[in-house]
Amino acid sequence: MNREVQNIICAVIAAVVAIGLFCGAFYRYSPDYWEKKHITAAVVCNGDKSAPYTANFVQGAEQMWSSGSAAGTTMTCYNIPLDRAEAVLTNLAEDGTNLIITNSYEYGEIAKRVAERYPDIQFCCATCDNADPSVPNYHTFMGEISQGLYVSGVVAGAKLSEMIEQGIITPEQAVVGYVAAYPQAETISGYTAFLLGVRSQCETAVMRVKYVHTWSNYALEKKTAEELIAEGCVVISHDTDTAGSAIACENAEMPYPVYHVGYNQDMVSVAPTAALIGTRVDWSLYMAAAAEAVWQGEPIESHVKGKVFVNDASGGLAEGWVRMFDLNSVAASPGMEELIADTVTGLKQGRIQIFQGDYTGVDPENPSDTCDLNKAYVEHAQRSAPSFHYVLRDVITVEE
Repeated sequence: MNREVQNIICAVIAAVVAIGLFCGAFYRYSPDYWEKKHITAAVVCNGDKSAPYTANFVQGAEQMWSSGSAAGTTMTCYNIPLDRAEAVLTNLAEDGTNLIITNSYEYGEIAKRVAERYPDIQFCCATCDNADPSVPNYHTFMGEISQGLYVSGVVAGAKLSEMIEQGIITPEQAVVGYVAAYPQAETISGYTAFLLGVRSQCETAVMRVKYVHTWSNYALEKKTAEELIAEGCVVISHDTDTAGSAIACENAEMPYPVYHVGYNQDMVSVAPTAALIGTRVDWSLYMAAAAEAVWQGEPIESHVKGKVFVNDASGGLAEGWVRMFDLNSVAASPGMEELIADTVTGLKQGRIQIFQGDYTGVDPENPSDTCDLNKAYVEHAQRSAPSFHYVLRDVITVEE
């Protein structure tokens, strides 16, 4: 074979290879390719949709595919106890799930352990604080709910001030109650933010906290709220999962109205005269970003709109991760809508620092560990999970 023929053959081969590469690239980035590409996500929950927290979380999952270009399906696993979690997560991984999302702090260590065994699958765990760059496919995320609770507190404080001005209660009777799940940072941060919002409008307000040591127990939450009401609390809030505390407020037989501030669920339907307002995390924004990232084969955090701490992410009112329910017009006072708008704007712009004031906080596990809030404590400065764990001296009474 002479050199001229060899050159022709080589040129033909090169052309064929080039055409093949071009066609492959064209197919890879053409709309038809992305229409055919499909991923599977799984959402693992410790409760079901009867609990407002789980219902709100699943609502986020249901919106996972509504924005962006990602195409896929979601499987939701309800009521998974801790002792079955590893088996469930492992089965999902073995079945080829591309993205696994859990809704509770309690799953964190287990999910991280399973993630190490399946490095090609992305695991995203809500409310957890154990993100570790050495496990790059394990992620954590949390909405900055203290902002929403502060706004709710501002509304509650304005209502208390109105009741004082009208002579319905005295300044000394401005007591708010909180049905709290567990004595941990997430809960303490939440009820402190709520109280500081209250005190921004009603300086004499104090708080009584009762722990129920569960996230979801309707009867116990209702009973605990009734106890707080009997002890003189005029406004009740909570971080627990049911409407028990709202119904207790609606049915309260006191010489004054008892109001309620909700979490995860708009409580107007169950407490039409008692419910003031509420707040929730919009989980859909993170979930949609995670789905899009997995679909594109890119790092999850590169798609997240919020604060990113390596493989951990958070967002607040400014990013849309935290949302307020509508103010209940039946219970609202004049000027509250404007007050809410001003507070939300102040938080978005950073003009309002929640954990600041002439207060001293004490670590309930270590009384020698105190925090002077004359210098603002910045929540979510280094991680998505709440870290403020100090009980404010003289204004918060805690009953275990």
